[in-house]
Amino acid sequence: MRFPRLPDWAVYSAVVIAVLFAALGRDERADAPPPPPKSSDPLVEALGPASPFDPSVVVDVPTKAGPASGTAFSVARNGMWLTARHVVEGCRKAVVIVGPDTGVEVKVHLDPRGEAAVLSTEGGAAALPLGLTEPLRRGQRAFHPGFPQGAPGEASSRLLGRENLVVRGSGARTEPVLVWAETGRTEGLKGTLGGLSGAPALDSQGRVIGVTIAESPRRGRIYTTAPEITRATISSAGGRPDGQAISEPITPGNYFRVADDLRRELQVAQVVCLDR
Repeated sequence: MRFPRLPDWAVYSAVVIAVLFAALGRDERADAPPPPPKSSDPLVEALGPASPFDPSVVVDVPTKAGPASGTAFSVARNGMWLTARHVVEGCRKAVVIVGPDTGVEVKVHLDPRGEAAVLSTEGGAAALPLGLTEPLRRGQRAFHPGFPQGAPGEASSRLLGRENLVVRGSGARTEPVLVWAETGRTEGLKGTLGGLSGAPALDSQGRVIGVTIAESPRRGRIYTTAPEITRATISSAGGRPDGQAISEPITPGNYFRVADDLRRELQVAQVVCLDR
């Protein structure tokens, strides 16, 4: 029995259909891998050097009278401390509080170029390490342990950038500063952070990257000295910092406890001007 010969077009059609089914039957999907887990910190960019074209913030320094208090912190075990200039400027007698109703009188060294001041005592507490040469990045965290409103407390922040601090009145000057957005504070602490002036701004490794000098409550901003200005202030006083690294990184979850430890060891202490 003979089968009829198929026409050429039928043979070619069958071959094309077979090839088409074979191609469609293969799985050509190549799914992308799942995205990496989200980081707890946003992507950040390096912060450039200070510039005269940075935005400016103006501060008026009125004539002061009566007692005033702020925060100081140890940068050398031999008795060298840093604080904010306006806490002790014009003060005839200033003391670092070391216990209930107990203070140690300090000598004050002011650098005319900056908003930080150096205090000297006969001996001191263990020093905080300095990170004044570390690169800065927008969005990085800082922690500010001290004595807001004259009581133990602290704040946290993220770096926004640089500004120029224009000081008018006594000791008029302009200097670069860092501006931070406040991200947290001691539970129950309302209103001003006054008294936190002079507190260290610590990075996540517990290194000092500036001195807390001012706030803008309405904008939720905290201002600190720029690292290069802080280095110059220490150098002008002939200081030899000798701080040691802290035992654990500082995080938003533990900075309250770290701040308590620093105050307990008097690495961060209250400074009071008794007589202007």
